[in-house]
Amino acid sequence: MHHSPSESSPASPQSTGNAPSAAADRPAIPTVVIQSSGTGLVLRWMAVLGWLGCLLCALLLVLQFAALGHYFDTTEGLTERYHSLSKTARSKVAIITVGGVIMTGEGYVQRQIDRVRQDKDVKAVVVRVNSPGGTVTGSDYILHHLNRLREERKLPVVVSMGAIAASGGYYVSMSVGDQAKSIYAEPTTTTGSIGVLIPHYDFSGLLQRFDVKDDSLATHPRKETLSLTKPMTDDQRQILTVYLNEAFQRFKVVVKSGRPGFRQDESLLDALATGEVFTGPQAKQRGLVDEIGFLEDAIGRAVELAGLTPERVRVVRFEPPLNLFSLASMQARYDAAEERFSETVELSTPRAYYLWTTIPPLLSRYSTLLVRP
Repeated sequence: MHHSPSESSPASPQSTGNAPSAAADRPAIPTVVIQSSGTGLVLRWMAVLGWLGCLLCALLLVLQFAALGHYFDTTEGLTERYHSLSKTARSKVAIITVGGVIMTGEGYVQRQIDRVRQDKDVKAVVVRVNSPGGTVTGSDYILHHLNRLREERKLPVVVSMGAIAASGGYYVSMSVGDQAKSIYAEPTTTTGSIGVLIPHYDFSGLLQRFDVKDDSLATHPRKETLSLTKPMTDDQRQILTVYLNEAFQRFKVVVKSGRPGFRQDESLLDALATGEVFTGPQAKQRGLVDEIGFLEDAIGRAVELAGLTPERVRVVRFEPPLNLFSLASMQARYDAAEERFSETVELSTPRAYYLWTTIPPLLSRYSTLLVRP
């Protein structure tokens, strides 16, 4: 049976309006609708605030390091240490320590002075003196550089005397200049001893007893002045007396520079410049010091002179930095022994001293009991 093409061919979509389309055969894609909630917004803000907090902490750490950076600075071979008052204040009062027997004046004391000179945050200085004195040149060297520091930086200087501030120790205390109420002595301080000493020991009698003769050669008899093996001649004694008096006059001029009260009546100073030592209260009564007080009292006066308040100032001191070499016990013992030997040789050399003792060679042992760097 013959069928027409229209009857035998399947109906096409175009010809059949009710046939399903190809798109209808694919599965439907679900639509997801995300709605923001209040909790998500809070978490987002918390994350932002967390990052801001981290940045703020980093900024505070940088600022804190900048403020306390001197604690990590070893300029002049020294490390700055916090002493008292505010730990975070930028303005500082620096303690300069003058301790032990004064030899050349260079070294630890000089480095402290140079460190303070370079630090613009230092507004006042407290010189802590704990010394029986030493050589004339060394004492004058320290005084010169302290005066220079005070004048160049326009810094108020206050002196705090410890156990002893005699002779050369008193000499360097005159670095306060004309400033009133600037020298503090503790009740048990030993001070004064204004005078000059040239040690001399004559062992000629002992040598004669053991039949030992000094047969040294010298270009002139005066070259043997202060020889330990020969008596001092009248000529040598006269020469040394002139030398001694010149150094003594220098000492009195320096005392008047730091004690204005003696300028009007020099006889008052002459009565005290006998080498006599005084306690703190005796020294105050005689005008050698201004106040009886401890280190904290001198610090308070320095803060006052600098125009600051205790809440806005940091008190610092300086000490040599620790390192692996200084921590090695054998090396430390060797350095100490070498230093003591050097001091013994130096103190045995004939010279004039602003010193409170007549036995300088033994002071290398005694000086270790005093405040030392």
